[in-house]
Amino acid sequence: MTKKKVKPNSNTIALNKRARHDYFIEDEIEAGLELQGWEVKSMRAGKANISDSYVIFKNGEAFLFGASIQPLNVASTHIVCDPTRTRKLLLNKRELASLFGKANRDGFTIVALSLYWKSAWAKVKIGLAKGKKQQDKRDDIKEREWKVTKDRIMKNAHRRS
Repeated sequence: MTKKKVKPNSNTIALNKRARHDYFIEDEIEAGLELQGWEVKSMRAGKANISDSYVIFKNGEAFLFGASIQPLNVASTHIVCDPTRTRKLLLNKRELASLFGKANRDGFTIVALSLYWKSAWAKVKIGLAKGKKQQDKRDDIKEREWKVTKDRIMKNAHRRS
């Protein structure tokens, strides 16, 4: 469900559309990524997937788990490329403490929402999320379908008059 390269000149590398379907997003935070050289090249080619990625905490640091960056075929042969390795998130102490507290105390999950370029730096937008129940997902689908139907009715009403 990850969409790659929305536009040729877009800064977006990958989107996690599934996260907005499965979770209520309470807050969004921008974080940097600690990457290796081959990962940057692959991301420039649009070979990143963050559909099942989330944030874990180890030793007071945040890591992006489950993100996949596929290596290019022309990558160097003397480097072992692990596409699903855990990548460190670059956040300041205040942001780390806030995320850690909300994830542990309030029962939030921290998921990756989008991966993009900000000038020359790769950034990931992470969101504090609460899981949706099945009925909430159904309600969202009903609202979306009603909006499409309403727009269609309004469009046809303008044609007749």
